[in-house]
Amino acid sequence: MANGCDHPAACHTGEAPVLASATVGARHWLLIEHPGPWAASLDRCRIPGAMRTLLDRAAALGIRGQLIRRPGSRKAAPGPIHVFVASSRSEEPWVAEGFFENPNDLDLDALGHGVVPESCILVDKPVFLVCTHGKRNACCARLGLPLARHLAASLPGEVWETTHVGGDRYAANLVCLPHGLYYGSMSQAAAIAAAHAYRRGEVVLDRFRGRAGIPEPLQAAEHFTRVHTGELSVDGVAVESSWAEGDATVCVVRCTSQRGLSRFRVVVEPTVFSAPCGETCAEAISTYRLAGLSPLMPVST
Repeated sequence: MANGCDHPAACHTGEAPVLASATVGARHWLLIEHPGPWAASLDRCRIPGAMRTLLDRAAALGIRGQLIRRPGSRKAAPGPIHVFVASSRSEEPWVAEGFFENPNDLDLDALGHGVVPESCILVDKPVFLVCTHGKRNACCARLGLPLARHLAASLPGEVWETTHVGGDRYAANLVCLPHGLYYGSMSQAAAIAAAHAYRRGEVVLDRFRGRAGIPEPLQAAEHFTRVHTGELSVDGVAVESSWAEGDATVCVVRCTSQRGLSRFRVVVEPTVFSAPCGETCAEAISTYRLAGLSPLMPVST
């Protein structure tokens, strides 16, 4: 039986802040096609031994493992194991595809170093993941399933349902690979807009959770820099250095645009948003606020 939704419908409307909430630990990815059913956690899923071997090896190397399936499909795919591997934090993020009879033929050590395994082939299209993991949280299925099917109709072959991606409260969740861009509280229209923007090499700030593999305060600094500058290109904004000053995090953020290169000193502080989720409760959501933003060294090109 699916877990109940801990976050009532009002918490999935986009009213609560979603910024700086992308999964910090996901730098490299292993996606394995498996139609389900999916248990509440990956280690409890009943999957073939070869798939279990791959997931266990990936976990030991710090690679994020996900099960995926085609939207609306619950049929087992015949033949070898179908996987995607991706690196979100390489200098040039990439995603590749492979098919394996023997799990030992997939070089996960290479993946853990951000290198494309020799047995995989680079693909030139993004991979979009929509969390539909209902056994983990009912909202992920209730909100994610129709979104995945709608998005797949618009982008056939590029969209997959997936297991838990982190942040149930932000369902429906969308992840764009290879860069690991996270979106939350997504409507169908918002998902279409975000996916098409990503295919153009851009982000949409509305409901943008951040980029995986980056500490949350740095995600926040990048977000506020984008708001300030209007720069939306995926690689146009990045934190170059950061340090703590009490509870605050100070970042030097680089912004590259058609106007040239600029750097900003951005200060973010943790705060709490209390979302009214009913007559007798209020959910406290940890987030960040902008405490300071100033230009450092504009450089013209």
